[in-house]
Amino acid sequence: MRAARSRILVTGSADGLGRAAAEALLTAGHDVVVHARNQERAAVLGELADRGAHIVVGDFAERAAVRQVADELNASQPLDAVIHNAGVWSGPAVMPVNIVAPYLLTALLRGPRRLVYLSSDSHLGGRPSSLDGVDWQGASAGSYADSKLLVTTLAAVVARLRPGVLSNAVDPGWVPTRMGGPGAPDDLELGHQTQQWLASSDAPEALTTGGYWYHGRRLQPHRAVHDEVFQDRLVRALAEETGTAL
Repeated sequence: MRAARSRILVTGSADGLGRAAAEALLTAGHDVVVHARNQERAAVLGELADRGAHIVVGDFAERAAVRQVADELNASQPLDAVIHNAGVWSGPAVMPVNIVAPYLLTALLRGPRRLVYLSSDSHLGGRPSSLDGVDWQGASAGSYADSKLLVTTLAAVVARLRPGVLSNAVDPGWVPTRMGGPGAPDDLELGHQTQQWLASSDAPEALTTGGYWYHGRRLQPHRAVHDEVFQDRLVRALAEETGTAL
């Protein structure tokens, strides 16, 4: 079951899970906006553009680029859903890309009623105490597990603060993408289906909010995710750091 034609943004959709989700949504008849980090990466999206996808370009390690993408999208047709798929595994861009960019897009984009954030089972190893020492600017490498704990918590706090929005986090599994590597044991096809379903389906289970999902099943996340004190500390820190309130 799926909703009527929706306009859906999939960030980080030049390859991997983002590309698979965008292709599936296009096939299902949705109006899809795809995203690439730069023009070189955008060039590989030509096939999707030929099928009707709109392309936005911006390096999510740079806050100005995130704001520019948000401005471009706000100036066009309203979005119905966003799949926050863009992410990096290591290096100084971990926190800027994995948590600051999704936060800024959530704060800046007008209209989406469904938000899906890419998590990972690595978030279970994230440290709530790390919030006190996060390098939001990306001058040094951050922990991938910490970043995924924070973005999973962001999904939960958005569900609490925006009752009219369906906000969920998805663990796509360890799948054989460029990030996951060719030896990853999980199923690439299953890896994109849950976020596609949450962004577009009218099935009763897909119309729920505040969940942490893995392959169509709602699971229990790290205990800090639903700790409202931790949630409030996170959004307060992000608002102060970016100068943008949720």
